[in-house]
Amino acid sequence: MDIFDAVASRYSCRAFLPTPVPEKTVRDIVERAARAPSAGNLQPWRIYAIAGKRIEALKAQLRPRMATELPKGEGTEYQIYPNPMGDPYRERSFTVGELLYQSIGVPRADKPARYRQYARNYEFFGAPVALFLAREKEHGAAQWADIGGYLQTVALLARGHGLHTCPQQAWVSFHRTVRAFLDLPDHLMIYSGLALGYEDPAAAINGWRSPRAALDDFASFDGFES
Repeated sequence: MDIFDAVASRYSCRAFLPTPVPEKTVRDIVERAARAPSAGNLQPWRIYAIAGKRIEALKAQLRPRMATELPKGEGTEYQIYPNPMGDPYRERSFTVGELLYQSIGVPRADKPARYRQYARNYEFFGAPVALFLAREKEHGAAQWADIGGYLQTVALLARGHGLHTCPQQAWVSFHRTVRAFLDLPDHLMIYSGLALGYEDPAAAINGWRSPRAALDDFASFDGFES
C-alpha cells in the first residue's frame, strides 16, 4: 500500500475482529513510527503495548464500572477539548457524533444506548492489541505535537500491514486506573490510548466516514507561479 492509499483509507475503526496481531508486527510499527518528526530530536513518546491476557485484565477491571462512572470516569489530567468550543469546531464535533450514532441506529434521546456504545472505548472496540502513549508531565506544546505526529505515523504504518486503528483519548478519563495497571512512573502521564487490529468490515459503525473541511476553509496559498 502506498502512502496516498494509507492516508485515504485511515479512519477511526470502532469494531475490530478478534484476529490476533503478531508481536513482531506491532514491534515493527512502533519502531518505524519513531521516524516521526521530533523538535530537537527529543523523541518524547513512551509506548506501552499490551495484548492477550494483559488487555483482557484491564478490560475486566473497568467493565463493572461502566454503568456508574461514565461519561466522566476519574476526570482527566488535561483538557481534551476547548471550553467553550466555538464554531466551526463545535459544529464539526456535533456532526461527527450524529453520524456515528446514526450508523448504529441510536437516537440522540437514548442516552443509555449512547453510553453503552461509549463504553466500547474501554473494550478497545474488540481490538486484540492496545497501545498507550505516555508523555513527560513537564513537557510542553511542542512535545505534545511530536507525540501526535508519532500517533499518526503509527496509524499509517498499520495500514501498510493491512491493519486499522482507533486513537482513543477517552482513556485519559481513567488515567489513575491506567497508571496503576501499567505501573507508570510519576514523571509520566497518559496522552492517549490506541486500539489496533483488523477491522470488522460487516460492522455498521465502520461504514461511515467523518467529513473533512474543504481545502479553502483551512489553507491559503500565495506566491506560486500560475
